[in-house]
Amino acid sequence: MAETHVTKVGIVGIGFIGSDHLHRLTKTIANVDVTAVCDIVPGKAQKELDRQGLTAHDYLDYHDLVNDPDVDVVVCTANNEAHYEIVMAALKAGKFTFCEKPLALDAKQCLDIIAEEKKYGKRMLQVGFMRHYAPEYVQMKQMIDEGKIGAPLMIDERHYNQTQPEEYDSSRSIIETAIHEIDLDHWLINDDYANIRVFSPKQTKYVQNAKIQDPMIVMMETKTGINIIIEVFVRCQYGYDIKCDVIGEEGVLELPTVPQVATRLNAEYSTAILTDWKARFESAYDIEFRDFIDHVSQEESPVGPSAWDGYIAAVTADAAITSLNDKGTTQDLSFPEAPALYAEK
Repeated sequence: MAETHVTKVGIVGIGFIGSDHLHRLTKTIANVDVTAVCDIVPGKAQKELDRQGLTAHDYLDYHDLVNDPDVDVVVCTANNEAHYEIVMAALKAGKFTFCEKPLALDAKQCLDIIAEEKKYGKRMLQVGFMRHYAPEYVQMKQMIDEGKIGAPLMIDERHYNQTQPEEYDSSRSIIETAIHEIDLDHWLINDDYANIRVFSPKQTKYVQNAKIQDPMIVMMETKTGINIIIEVFVRCQYGYDIKCDVIGEEGVLELPTVPQVATRLNAEYSTAILTDWKARFESAYDIEFRDFIDHVSQEESPVGPSAWDGYIAAVTADAAITSLNDKGTTQDLSFPEAPALYAEK
C-alpha cells in the first residue's frame, strides 16, 4: 500500500478565522499536520493550541514560520494589513500559500504578488474567496454557463451582517464585506466590470463610529452591460442575510435561503435566521480547503481563486472607496488581459 503523504501546514494569524481554520485543518481535512502557528500577540497562538488540545511550534515572528523546513504550506489569516508581506515572504521561500481575502490592500501590492508568483511558472497561491466552493453558488454558475435563464441582464444582492466590530469603517465594509460579491459576480458571469458607484442611503441609528457609512449601495456595470446592485449593511439587527438573484432573459436564478426547522407555535409560523458567516458558509470552507490541500499535497497548483482574482477584486474595491469618498461618482474600470498563468482555468 502506498504511503499516505501528510501536508505540513503553518498558520499565520490565530484570530477568529485563523482559529477556525486551525480546527478545520486538524479535525476535518485529512492528511494534514499543522506543525506551526504564529501570532504577533505573545501567548495568543499557544492559548488556542491548548484550547483545542493541539501541539505545534508557536512562533512570534512569521518569518520563522515561513522559513521552517517543517512547513510545506503557509496559510495566512493575519490582519489585512499584513497579508502582502506574509504572502510575499511565503512565495519567496517557495511555499504554496493560502491567503484569506483580501489578497492585499491595494492593486499595486497584488501586482507585486503576481510578479513573484510568475517566477515559478505555475500557480503557487490561492485566495480565500470561499463562495466559489459553496454548492448553491456552484450550481448557479453551472446554470448560467449552460444558458438556463438566457443571457444574464441584472444581479440583485444583499450582504447583511450583525457581527462586525464597532471599529469597522467604510473601507472595511468594502474590502472585507462587499468584496465577496465583487469577486463572486465576476466569477459567476465571467464578465469584466466597466464601472462602479457607491451610494450612501440614510444612516442607521446603530452606527457608533463616524468613520462608517452604513448601509451603502454598490452599483456596478459590466463590459456587456449587465447591471449589478449590492446592498451592504454591517449593522443589520436581525441576522446574517445573504441574497443573490440573477435575472436573465428567460428566467431568474434565486440563491436559496439556508433551511431551518420551522416552528408552529402561539398562532405563528416562523423559521430562524442565521447570525454569522461561519455557520452560513462552513461547508464551503471545508470544501475549499479539501480542494486546496488535495492539489498542493501532490505538488500541483491550486485551482481555486487566484492572485489575478485577488487583483481584480482589489482594483474594483479601490474604485468603490474612491466613489464613496467622492459622493457616489462613477468610477470607470479597466483591466489588462489576464496573464497566461491565470487564464488556464
